[in-house]
Amino acid sequence: MDSLTHIVLGACIGEALAGKYLGRKAMLLGIIGQSIPDIDFISGIWLKGIDQIMAHRAFTHSILFAVIVSLLLSWISARMLHLHNLRLRKYILLFSVNIFVHIFIDTFNAYGTAILSPFSTTRYSFNTLFVADPLFSFGPFVATLWLLFAKQRATKNVIVALSGIALSSLYIGYAVYNKTIADSALEHTLAEKHIPSSGYISTPTLFNSWLWFIVVKQQQGYQVGYRSIFDKQENVVLHYIPRNDSLLRQAPDQQVVQDLIKFSNNYYTVEKWHDTLTLNILRFGQIGWQDSSTRFAFYYFLNQPDGNIMITQRGRFKEMDTKNISRFIRRIQGY
Repeated sequence: MDSLTHIVLGACIGEALAGKYLGRKAMLLGIIGQSIPDIDFISGIWLKGIDQIMAHRAFTHSILFAVIVSLLLSWISARMLHLHNLRLRKYILLFSVNIFVHIFIDTFNAYGTAILSPFSTTRYSFNTLFVADPLFSFGPFVATLWLLFAKQRATKNVIVALSGIALSSLYIGYAVYNKTIADSALEHTLAEKHIPSSGYISTPTLFNSWLWFIVVKQQQGYQVGYRSIFDKQENVVLHYIPRNDSLLRQAPDQQVVQDLIKFSNNYYTVEKWHDTLTLNILRFGQIGWQDSSTRFAFYYFLNQPDGNIMITQRGRFKEMDTKNISRFIRRIQGY
């Protein structure tokens, strides 16, 4: 999720677990614990291309990292705060819950997390939440604002913090429910129209869990389309896109190709933009949303590696002017 969401969740969890003992310091420690896995952004300073892709949400989002860093931060906090009435296990609980929650909710995004790193590079993703979803963040955001200005009344503060956390948890369940609606509509379409499929993925579009981007895998390519949970028609309108994997023979670095294919979970296409060989990773959706034949938001230049800086979600908001935002909202509504 985005950094603001992790910050407000960390503040609420910190208050709920240790506000009684640490006061507002509990919120600060919660924010540190909730944010620490994202230190992998530092790697972007010296890593480029495929190395940057593989480093993001890798070891710092793993179970091993969570255990090691929880213990380390707990020991440091106990030494610095000198609160003799607060046992070390309270700090361990505070940091471990925050770090594990960070890792857990990031698995709901399309990027996924390598939770078994460094023993496995496999990324786990539920493709259920967009990386920034205002409704998911709303509860803990409001709760954090209240806690920042509230008087130190422990019981009421804990209730407010837990309420913010509960609202986010309920929203995850709501997003999962919406995903099942989109998936059911797709399965109905595939069955009724006898469309061959070897699997499919659905992932939410910008800032919501109502409109879903759908990719159906076939032998030589994919059928892609959009489904709102408010659509009146039963079937999903699909558009065919060829995989074009024969173009991969032209790639100068075949190891990079294999790493990207693994990262894509075999949902990718290859295109030639003039003299540039480009690999698209489909689960991140398309630039804009209004046309299922448009380019994809996550693409990698295979024969121009120096052009692969800030790869994720490139051009995501291109052409999202006032007119297209209005069309986007109407499409969410089922029009």
